[in-house]
Amino acid sequence: MNAIKSKISHVGYVNRIRENILAVKRKKLLPLYEDLKSANCVVCSGSGRSLYSLNAAMSQIAMSQIGWRNKVILTPDDPGFPGKSMYDAATELQRRYKKTLLLINSGSGLSEDPLVMAQDLARYIEDKKTSKFSMGLITSNMNSLLARIVREHGHVVELKGRGRSKPSFDYSEIGIMGDMFELGGLLLLCMMTEAIFRNLQVEGVFQLCEEEFAKLGPMIDSNLESETYTHLVDMMERRTNVFLGGKGTANEIVKMTGVRLFHIKGFMGDNVYIARGVNTPHPRAGDLEILVSFSGETKPVVSWCDVFKKLNGFVLSITGTSDSTLARRSDLQITLEETVKVGQPRRFYMRAAYVLSPLPVKLAERLSERGLKLPEYIINWYHSVTQ
Repeated sequence: MNAIKSKISHVGYVNRIRENILAVKRKKLLPLYEDLKSANCVVCSGSGRSLYSLNAAMSQIAMSQIGWRNKVILTPDDPGFPGKSMYDAATELQRRYKKTLLLINSGSGLSEDPLVMAQDLARYIEDKKTSKFSMGLITSNMNSLLARIVREHGHVVELKGRGRSKPSFDYSEIGIMGDMFELGGLLLLCMMTEAIFRNLQVEGVFQLCEEEFAKLGPMIDSNLESETYTHLVDMMERRTNVFLGGKGTANEIVKMTGVRLFHIKGFMGDNVYIARGVNTPHPRAGDLEILVSFSGETKPVVSWCDVFKKLNGFVLSITGTSDSTLARRSDLQITLEETVKVGQPRRFYMRAAYVLSPLPVKLAERLSERGLKLPEYIINWYHSVTQ
């Protein structure tokens, strides 16, 4: 793997994510950026953490109260999605919207769900001879069948991930499995939405990325070196189940964290749950809950904290202010302050994903210090049977 040209963090994979994003070709991003800007409806597609990162970025458009004109964000899992398949839904989407963009985030380009959606939409476009649809794909695999299909009806952007790095126990340098692509895609997509909101040209996307990395690197490092993070890893090392919760965009972020955390905790015989999930049990005394809320005042999330503590659980909160109700009631807190007007895109959620991303890495390193090395093929096995 090539040497890092410049470092903004002590975490190696964060530096590589920065290089990968800045290496994206402007001419390739421009048509996708323009399609996203002009689309009246965006249908999000992907799998696992790639989908969660896409949803998190696009939710900033969906929740914005100003600056967007008639832009609707949908996923196939939404109750209001007008069909059981993309082909079925396309007729209604064509009736409702002048332009619909199927936006796909897939590092490998091999995931079944987005491939089927792209095939369905390609078939509809060819059958109906319509120009009301386009496709966009962010991927590391430019030669996949998915990339070929999208290229015929839209635009493909290459965002490098980890590449062909050899198996290693140094997860701080390479991340765990798809960390580089999934976190990189999250930041790139978030900056694209913010650039559109600010009415910037495509070059503005990369300027925002540079600006954000200059803040993000020190933010990650300061939290990793804090007593709070050390205490968090201490708790994770114990035989505890972990619960993660948030509403809206925060829920997409905790799902990103939960997927990777389970790969490590599952190996230890523990479980990781998303709050209010279909299989979420009552917590036990000593279990850990991680809650994410920008305001720290979201009533259901504050209630989860209160209930968890009554059952003698331990709560870490990540909020945008240290003086919120959730922060005050938590045992540990991480504050990621951000000043932004109501209705404008927030970076808080993306930053929370980055600050949480080293948690499974640090846990794996702690286990290694105890003599229990966790090879990546075991992590991959958990991934393959759970996603």
